[in-house]
Amino acid sequence: MFNHFLRENKISAAILTIIRLYLGYAWFTAGFHKITGGFDASGFLKGAIANPVKGPDGNMVYSWYVHFLESFALPNIDVFNFIVPWGETLIGLGLILGCLTTAAMFFGLVMNFSFFLAGTVSHNPTDIFLGFIILTAGYNAGRYGLDHWVVPFIRKTVGKGKAKATA
Repeated sequence: MFNHFLRENKISAAILTIIRLYLGYAWFTAGFHKITGGFDASGFLKGAIANPVKGPDGNMVYSWYVHFLESFALPNIDVFNFIVPWGETLIGLGLILGCLTTAAMFFGLVMNFSFFLAGTVSHNPTDIFLGFIILTAGYNAGRYGLDHWVVPFIRKTVGKGKAKATA
C-alpha cells in the first residue's frame, strides 16, 4: 500500500520533489565546490586505509573495501579525482532537474555507500535513507521534472528498437 502511494500518487510526487531537490542541492554543491576549489582524494583514501572501520572486537569490518582502496583506488587516484567531483555534480544536476532521476539516485547511493564503507558517517545515513525513498518511488520521483518528458521518449525510442530487432 505504501509502495503504491510512493510510486503513483501525485501528492507523493510533490513530496518526492522536495526530497529530490534537497538531495540534488547537497550533491551539486559538494561536487561544484570540489571542481572549482581543487580536489585531491588521496588524503581521504590514505586515511580510510590507515584507519579502517573496525568492529567491537577491533578487527576490520570491511577488509575487502580497504583492499579495493589500497590496490585499485589509490594507484588510480587521477581517475577518482575526476569522477568524484564530476559524479557528485552530475548526480546533483540530475536530481535538481528531475532528469534520469532513478539513475542519478542509484549512482548517488553507490557514492554514499562508498563514503560510508570508508568510515565517513557525516550525513550519509540520512542521504541513504532519503535516497532509497527516491529510488523506490521510481518514475514518480521525477514526475515534476524533466523525467515527465524524458522517460516516455526513452521508452518510445527503445520500444522502436526492440520492435525492429524482433521483426
